[in-house]
Amino acid sequence: MAVTATTPATRPQTAAPSRSGAAAVTALLVLVVAVLAAIDITQGTADVGASEVWKALTGQADAGDSSVVIASRLPRMVAGLLIGAVLGMAGHTLQAISRNVIASPDTLAVNAGSYFALGLAAATGVSLPLLASSGLAFFGGLAAGAVVLALSGLGAGTVRLVLAGTALTLGLTSITEGLLLLFPLETEGLHEWNQGSIAQNGFDGILQMLPVAVLALVGLMLLARRVDALALGDDAARGVGVPVRSTRITAVTLAALLSTAAVTLAGPIGFVGLCAPALVRFLARRFRTFNKSRASLPFSALAGAALVLGSDVVLRALVPADTAVAVPTGVVTSLVGAVFLVVLAARVKDAGGSVAADRLRIRSRGVFITTTIALVITLVGVMIASVLLGDAKLLLGDVLNWVQGRAARSVSFVLDTRMPRVTAALLAGGALALAGTLIQAVTRNPLAEPGTLGVSNGAAVGAILLITTVPTAGGWEVAAAALVGATVTAAIVFGLSARGGFQQNRVVLVGFGMATAGYALTSLMIILTDPFNATKALTWLSGSTYGRTFVDTWPLAVVLAVGVAVAVARRSELDLVSLDEDTPRLLGLNLGRGRLGFLVLAVLLTATAVAAAGTIAFVGLVAPHAARALVGRQHARVVPVSVLLGAILVCTADVVGRTAIAPAQLGAGLMTAVIGTPYFLYLLVRSRR
Repeated sequence: MAVTATTPATRPQTAAPSRSGAAAVTALLVLVVAVLAAIDITQGTADVGASEVWKALTGQADAGDSSVVIASRLPRMVAGLLIGAVLGMAGHTLQAISRNVIASPDTLAVNAGSYFALGLAAATGVSLPLLASSGLAFFGGLAAGAVVLALSGLGAGTVRLVLAGTALTLGLTSITEGLLLLFPLETEGLHEWNQGSIAQNGFDGILQMLPVAVLALVGLMLLARRVDALALGDDAARGVGVPVRSTRITAVTLAALLSTAAVTLAGPIGFVGLCAPALVRFLARRFRTFNKSRASLPFSALAGAALVLGSDVVLRALVPADTAVAVPTGVVTSLVGAVFLVVLAARVKDAGGSVAADRLRIRSRGVFITTTIALVITLVGVMIASVLLGDAKLLLGDVLNWVQGRAARSVSFVLDTRMPRVTAALLAGGALALAGTLIQAVTRNPLAEPGTLGVSNGAAVGAILLITTVPTAGGWEVAAAALVGATVTAAIVFGLSARGGFQQNRVVLVGFGMATAGYALTSLMIILTDPFNATKALTWLSGSTYGRTFVDTWPLAVVLAVGVAVAVARRSELDLVSLDEDTPRLLGLNLGRGRLGFLVLAVLLTATAVAAAGTIAFVGLVAPHAARALVGRQHARVVPVSVLLGAILVCTADVVGRTAIAPAQLGAGLMTAVIGTPYFLYLLVRSRR
């Protein structure tokens, strides 16, 4: 059974106390929002306190104080109210239509679609006014949300929706950040905008977006009865004359319109649309009034406004004013959303909406040998191409002379920088593929991998923290920092997921929450550091092997060698662990200890790979899947084939990124995201069948 919104039919209560209590709760929330708004308008870098604010609002202040309040603080407060309200309504609508408590502009990739559309327009030099930008962002967000809903299936549970949304978000965001690296002047400020900030310069943007929000709100209120009928199920809704398809399309379009209004005005403010409706669901257990959309929709708007303003107030209260200015509100709300997801995951009791495991495949020994030989030949070819191709083309003779120490100075310079890059790409690909193989076996989840479970982002937090604070840190230090970050993340993800046997709902939700928190923290560190370190960190996050040395690859080489040896030696145990809960125990295997050992090894592989080559997505998913399709499910065969496939994939992505638009370069992580996203979505469609 999937985790879905509870329908009104399940909560019989008397109407009179429900209405009076709901009115009291609503009045209390209005008071909270008013207090937060009053506090928010008094906070800032300028020395303008509550008395000066009051004088400015009543026309008694001097020109300087009045300008600060009217042009900056008041627009910021109003923007927080408007953005929180529209995101709360958008999240409520998406959850009601999909009958899924995880649906929101974030998990449906609506924000990522808008980000991609605006990034593409900026990179191509298209200059658009605010309303035209809003229209472009609207169509980008609507298209992304429609793809996720179509792939996940309405009411199919949390697993498919979160996985499809995460995959599409990662792919679109990777492409957009690639555009930011390729066109830094044209897209200046877009990365900071993507973190979400309610800071405004006057009321122009607010006044242009307000009619859009009002129009969408009126439309949703008119659809309220139909949306309530959909909560009972499609058949029941049709039975009372509700046109299901048109209602869904209209509601999703209006929700996307609301999300786009918020995105255009302030950038993506993360997870407000996820958390605000949760408060309504909690109250609906006590007050029947909130089971109806005409009451719950405005309350979700109030809850969203309280969340955005509350985040802004808390940030400015805890952080010095000059620092708080640089911290986007969206980073704070994303951290709140991450905590919410982890708490929600701890309460999930079943694995509803799960993704089917691969069917058992049996391949002959001849197929395995032939496949392995073909992959080795392919890997050698890719290695040669990687060494010879780039911004400077070389010949095999140049490489032979370099090996013998007789190459020209220019050739030596090229190969001294290129060979470590090729080595890092090969080793990182193999390590991530092996980590994905181990994680999928232990969790018995065919769509689990270090990226989607947050381990890669956890490693990135540790590495970026060291890069931005100690820019001279070497490869071993970065690897150690990445290992700490990955270990902490893995301990949380797998610790919370272990209860009940790594149920897919719990694994995916906790992993998604930790990945969100990791992304928010790395964004925060990039924003607060100096521009040089920020560029260095962004390049590293794109999965670039630029600037790597052989010293940087040594930790990865050691861990990968140990990992392959352990996986091959314990191949039978991997086969048993990936089957079910009972078989390993019947054969005397200590299941808990075995799982822990494989997960620790997977974390080590991920951390050292991230330290050597940055965050590279989907390799841990694509390589094990392709390996099982080629040689079957026996890990004695899957492990070597998966490692070879991972090395080929990352090395190919690296050489393509270095040569396709030379002398400019794209990180290997961006290329693997472009390749891996459609493959990931294809796997979702196939498993759904």
